[in-house]
Amino acid sequence: MSSNTSTPIEPDALTGALHLQPLNANANANTDVFSVHLADGRHVGNLKRVGAIWKFKAIGYDRAGHVEPGEGPLTHQHNMVFAQPDAAEVSARLLSGL
Repeated sequence: MSSNTSTPIEPDALTGALHLQPLNANANANTDVFSVHLADGRHVGNLKRVGAIWKFKAIGYDRAGHVEPGEGPLTHQHNMVFAQPDAAEVSARLLSGL
């Protein structure tokens, strides 16, 4: 999963709260995917509902701007499981290991 082509992110950018933004909704108007962003707005992953649980899917970008699934500054938290898309919990848990 690790590539040396990812655009580096300064450690200071990994401070502050993460933000969740809904990406889509199913027929019942329940959001199935949230994009996860650093405090400065950079996209670092998605929180995706898989059955009854939520999984964090890390995303990085190479120097040309192409998506690198499973990469980025939160690659070690890839597939972390959450009970719900609570921004405070997601932020605390994903950033706690850095």
